Amino acid sequence: MYIGSSIFLIALGAILAFALAPGLIPFLDQQMTGYSLMVVGVIGLIASLVMAAPRRRLRTTESRQATDPGTGEAVTHRETRDTGL
Repeated sequence: MYIGSSIFLIALGAILAFALAPGLIPFLDQQMTGYSLMVVGVIGLIASLVMAAPRRRLRTTESRQATDPGTGEAVTHRETRDTGL
């Protein structure tokens, strides 16, 4: 579900719940249907925004090992790049 369809469901649910006269559609509980559509739209909107958020990753590009001249211990150098904002 995308952001546009979520907003459409919220608007349609608000119209059914608040704007139409009660009993206009005899075989349907308009208020409950409107509230349900608004809840589904809000959940879809939150899910769409979470899925569209930029990801932040740390990527290792190079790893090399050397010895420290002073102590003779092995030292590992890693260069990383932050690919997020």
